[in-house]
Amino acid sequence: MFVATTRRPTDERRGELTDAALRIIATRGIAELTTRALAEEVGLTSGAMFRHFPSLDALLDAVVHRVEGVLDATFPPEDLPPLERLERFVDARSTAVGANLGIMRLVLSEQFALSLPHDGSRRLSACVAKTKRFLGGCIAEGQADGTIRDDVPAPALGAIVMGATQALALGSHAPAAATTIRRGLVTLLRPAEAAAARAPGKDKR
Repeated sequence: MFVATTRRPTDERRGELTDAALRIIATRGIAELTTRALAEEVGLTSGAMFRHFPSLDALLDAVVHRVEGVLDATFPPEDLPPLERLERFVDARSTAVGANLGIMRLVLSEQFALSLPHDGSRRLSACVAKTKRFLGGCIAEGQADGTIRDDVPAPALGAIVMGATQALALGSHAPAAATTIRRGLVTLLRPAEAAAARAPGKDKR
């Protein structure tokens, strides 16, 4: 819990309140996100909180905007080879979401999404759709150029990539274990002959 000792700039305080809301969502659930709980989290009175957000819906709108920004920042440059794009995405998305698990709870839970104002739910659904398009595009491009296996349907591979990303975000893996997970995912995505050529003892990376 933060204890307020001096008045901070409005933008800084709004950002602090938004991050605190995501922490409450991650640890207690969105049902526990009340103005009182939020004010206590950051060391404000409920009245002082309303100087920064006129309503809880306004705060939730800021939370969704924060989620959109964090997720958008995890998409790598489009000019990278498809497999490298996927690797960078997994690293960036798992790190970003792992640092703020409230994002995962909002995006993946239908119950949480239904608790948001309609526009917030729509925007979170658009985030999910954008991620699916990104994964589908990378995988289809890699299957076309032979750098990603084509004996497994692209949607199935996309689900595997997201599963590994979420596991890395949620898990308290030691660095070596996390590296093993990432390398295992890349090996699984490569065509069988390419994966065999990079088997232990042959991997030059």
